[in-house]
Amino acid sequence: MSFFFKVAGMAITLNCELNQLNPFPILIKNILDLEQDKWDIVVLGDMFYDEDLADSLLQWLKNCFETHRTQVLIGDPGRPQFTGHSIQHQLHKVAEYSLPEPTRQDNNGLTISTVWQFQP
Repeated sequence: MSFFFKVAGMAITLNCELNQLNPFPILIKNILDLEQDKWDIVVLGDMFYDEDLADSLLQWLKNCFETHRTQVLIGDPGRPQFTGHSIQHQLHKVAEYSLPEPTRQDNNGLTISTVWQFQP
C-alpha cells in the first residue's frame, strides 16, 4: 500500500508545480490510527470502496472538521459504495470531470469523477 501513497504524493506535488503553486508537505501513510493532529486540508481520492473503511473515514473526517475546521475534499468516480454511503448527505459538489476513455474501460463504465467538499 505504501507504493500507492507515494504515487499519490508525487501526483499532488506535480499538480502543484503544474498550477504554479509551492508544493506543501504531504503525509503518505495511514493516519486513521494515529493521534489526531490539526490539518488545514485533507484530500481523499476514491477511498470509499469498502464499507468499514468508509465508516472509519467518516468518523475521522467529522472529528477533523469539528475539532479543527479542517477543509476536506473528496474525489470519487461514483462507485456504488460511495454513492450509497451516509456521507452523501454531508457533501457539496465542487467540480465534475469526464474520465479519459482508457480510465472508463478500466473502471467498468464509470464516466465521470466528482470532487466533493465535506460539510457536516
